[in-house]
Amino acid sequence: MPAAEISQAAVSSRAYFGVALAAVIADQGTKFAITQSLYLGQSVALTPFFNLVHVLNPGAAFSFLAGAGGWQRYFFVVLGTAISIWLVVLLHKGVENRWEACGYSLLLGGAMGNVSDRVWGGAVIDFLDVHVAGWHWPAFNVADIAINLGVGLLLWSSFVRHPVLTESTQ
Repeated sequence: MPAAEISQAAVSSRAYFGVALAAVIADQGTKFAITQSLYLGQSVALTPFFNLVHVLNPGAAFSFLAGAGGWQRYFFVVLGTAISIWLVVLLHKGVENRWEACGYSLLLGGAMGNVSDRVWGGAVIDFLDVHVAGWHWPAFNVADIAINLGVGLLLWSSFVRHPVLTESTQ
């Protein structure tokens, strides 16, 4: 492989890891701001349908296993770390197109943002609360948004035909 192609592939790989890093920084930065601005359990109404809150979720999505007694923290740290390693390997090996690469990058950033919370605090910090007519969607955070965007991009990538990335086009 010519040197120009190798360096172009390395730049592309760095860009995708940069997307993941940006997601982690945005997630951790917003969580830090919330922990400095709101006490645990506090809620501030911003619109008739949106609040900022400061809550902890020791479980997974929709508080799955939140009351499991503590073992779930370690389970989700190991699971999130294993998935992150798998995503790094996928991104390093190369993927079929940019949408897929961005999807994996956002998944990686979101997973690492939430794993960081579990490692350092034992639970994930959630702070975005959307509600309608007294019904509240489970609180979420920027890492959750990144994960959902990543899944969306992967679905988009699987249903829409895109030019295949070769080492010379990455």
